[in-house]
Amino acid sequence: MKVNREFKEALLFVAPLVIFISFFILLPICGTFWTSLWQDVAFISKKFIGLENYVRLLSDRHFWQSTYFTLLFPLISVSLEMFFGMIFALVLNETFRFRGILRGISLIPWAIPSIVGARIWQLIYRYDYGLANLFLKMFGIQSINWLGSPVGAFSALVLADVWRTTPFVAIILLAGLQTVPNDIYDQAQVDGSNFVQRFFKITLPLIKPIVIIALLFRTIDAIRVFDLIYVITEGGPGGVTTSLSLYGYKFFLLGDFGYGSTVSVILFLISFIIALTYIKVGRIRTSIL
Repeated sequence: MKVNREFKEALLFVAPLVIFISFFILLPICGTFWTSLWQDVAFISKKFIGLENYVRLLSDRHFWQSTYFTLLFPLISVSLEMFFGMIFALVLNETFRFRGILRGISLIPWAIPSIVGARIWQLIYRYDYGLANLFLKMFGIQSINWLGSPVGAFSALVLADVWRTTPFVAIILLAGLQTVPNDIYDQAQVDGSNFVQRFFKITLPLIKPIVIIALLFRTIDAIRVFDLIYVITEGGPGGVTTSLSLYGYKFFLLGDFGYGSTVSVILFLISFIIALTYIKVGRIRTSIL
């Protein structure tokens, strides 16, 4: 009887979460997958076609181009964010004057709405009066069409994303650094270890679970990037900076909800697989530690 009562009490605590996940996560996912099985034109002309939309994706050159960008963009941007975020977190973890003020200032890029931040970077890269070219002219360098080349447009997006989200990574890592006891560092210093040795032998192993969480959040967010691209490059030039989110959105605008839902399902599967990989790796490393 006692076990049965505890089980019922546990169900009561879990029920709100189960209801939330069912209605706001599982139900939309299932609905999107169901729509992808139809030739659905603006909910007016509907015809069940099964997996034909997925077969169509296999021969869609623009889909593969968008998939390539969707995977490459997080790989580069998140790597840079983790690198600079760790540096900022280590600096902000030290004790110095006005440390609290500096921590608050460092969050300003993250606090700015993403659309506003994207618009700022778009103006910076304008060919005629952008701040980037004005800076080059100060040194006698000819103006560059930053957003007119594949490499320039991709670099501009990465730089804008790194600028905005590095503070977020730094704050997460800082929270992990503050859980590491100072006594361990004091003992390591007594044993003669330098900063690099303390970082790789003490700091990094102890905050690996936090690093995995930061990687998970930022990778999933970078995979589904939309607003940054929509404002700065609109997917150009030639579609080389079109993410799967933007690619699927274009079909929704055209009223092809079936094919747009198919792209959305693929994007979800990519995010889901990467999330499971991070979680599994995090568990393995945590168990080893």
